[in-house]
Amino acid sequence: MNSEPVYILISPVRNERDRFQRTIASVVSQTVRPSFWIIVDDGSSDETGAIADQAAREHAWIRVVHRSDRGFRKQGGGVIEAFYDGYRLIENERWDFVGKLDGDLSFDKDYFARCLARFSQDPGLGIGGGTVWTQTDSQLFNDGNSDPKFHVRGATKIYRRSTWEAIGGLVCATGWDTLDEVKANMLGWRTYSFPELKTIQLKSTGSADGTWKNWFKNGVANYMVGYHPLFMGIKCLRRLFERPYFVVGMALGAGYFSGYWKRKPRGTDRDVIRYLRRQQLNRLFFRNSLWS
Repeated sequence: MNSEPVYILISPVRNERDRFQRTIASVVSQTVRPSFWIIVDDGSSDETGAIADQAAREHAWIRVVHRSDRGFRKQGGGVIEAFYDGYRLIENERWDFVGKLDGDLSFDKDYFARCLARFSQDPGLGIGGGTVWTQTDSQLFNDGNSDPKFHVRGATKIYRRSTWEAIGGLVCATGWDTLDEVKANMLGWRTYSFPELKTIQLKSTGSADGTWKNWFKNGVANYMVGYHPLFMGIKCLRRLFERPYFVVGMALGAGYFSGYWKRKPRGTDRDVIRYLRRQQLNRLFFRNSLWS
């Protein structure tokens, strides 16, 4: 019997023609390859779908799902709807880990072998993944340098199967990539990134939306997940002094409080919201918390 852990990758991609070839090259060159790689072409209007089809013709373990073009970028839940169209192909397969991998990343050939080794070293680790770096001129910039310790970037997340089943998978809504971690921690799992494992993002995070729209979206996500208003207010104040000055903090606040103005229903479990807010207040009052 094969004692090696089995992992499966799912990549929702949309209009990544200029970058996706490098992601394919990175996955194909892995020293430990996935059992399956499901590429979901989320209605691309460029050659992304054709590039995926060519990869599937060359490698039997790559499968492609084509979705119709909805005509716009659906923030938050759209990527998870696409993810689940791919997941349906493998939900009855044997696997130990499932990863959500964006189609604009490149990484070393031993990346997934080393990720799996980190999970092996920590049986309590439920969600993990590498860090995301952006190339700026001749330097690399850590795109998530200010992220809390428990956060794993949505572009690189890997889920242990028992954790995936415990949290009930992902929600098709803005804030999915925070809600999964909060719920996992509430249930006793650990979640964290692997700082020594870098992925290179071939475009800046949020570049397709623009600065204001991207941070407004993040504010909405914070509302949907259930951030405490006091914690969010302080977060927005701190962000006012980040470049571009005032824009980030104001966009975050506008997105967050728009949830109250529009009376948006939260799909988040009340127990998860209570847990998260308790952790945030612990953070504000210098007590032990998820941020410790």
